[in-house]
Amino acid sequence: MTDFNAAMDNEQQIELLRQTERSRLRALVAADTNAARILHADDFQLITPIGSMLSREEYLGAIAAGQMRYLSWEPGEIAVRLYGNAAVLRYQAQLEINFGGQSVPRSRYWHMDSYEWREGRWQAVWSQATAIR
Repeated sequence: MTDFNAAMDNEQQIELLRQTERSRLRALVAADTNAARILHADDFQLITPIGSMLSREEYLGAIAAGQMRYLSWEPGEIAVRLYGNAAVLRYQAQLEINFGGQSVPRSRYWHMDSYEWREGRWQAVWSQATAIR
């Protein structure tokens, strides 16, 4: 793991994490898997609302193939807990997604994302989404 960027104070790191998460979401909605690959760690794992686990390659591969297509992803306020070179982000978002050609109605989800400072930048390592009913 690369040394943490000590030149920034906690508030700057927290804002950088929020910006990084928003950039990650924009890349996923745009199906820009090149940009998304940089923002997801090699060992990234997603736990979907239905309990499936996807690796980074499975997740980004499904997006690249059009099997999973985000139509919109609008995050609310992003709460951040910073622990040195690791952080946890939590927020509610409204998503509209298409799975295998079937649209899922616009819904609200809780998102919990774990980030680590790697290769000189924040990268998502774990992500979990829970549907709000």
